[in-house]
Amino acid sequence: MPRRLRLKWQSKPALVINRVAFDDRKLVYVGRTNTRNKYPWGRSRIAYIGTTKNGARRIASSAAYRGEDLLENYGTKHVEFNVLTCEKVPGVETWRKLERALLIRFRERYGAIPKANKTGRKMRWKDEQKYFRIEKLDFILEGMQ
Repeated sequence: MPRRLRLKWQSKPALVINRVAFDDRKLVYVGRTNTRNKYPWGRSRIAYIGTTKNGARRIASSAAYRGEDLLENYGTKHVEFNVLTCEKVPGVETWRKLERALLIRFRERYGAIPKANKTGRKMRWKDEQKYFRIEKLDFILEGMQ
């Protein structure tokens, strides 16, 4: 008779998806770790800023893909993803403008783009300030701490 195997059950969920991820398909999401990440001009819990036009599916795949690298850092126990949306303007991809504005403002405040981002190192302001106030972007970045 084969030996019986022990089962392990984790009480904490590995992935939680809220309804807000399905309310809008075109959105921006921010990955935050439980620890503050070190940047040249300070520390922030924000580790990734991304965008999607496919809703929650992209967030889940990004969590699986980026989570592995982020969880290797000492002390990082979990990564959570929060959703940001903005009003729509006909003929303008406002969710992409929001992601771009957040990446540029993050780099201006902390001296580098978030750890898991690859694009955005050389981004410059175009017309994003026409759509979003810098004070509001700062409020969002500080609120994610």
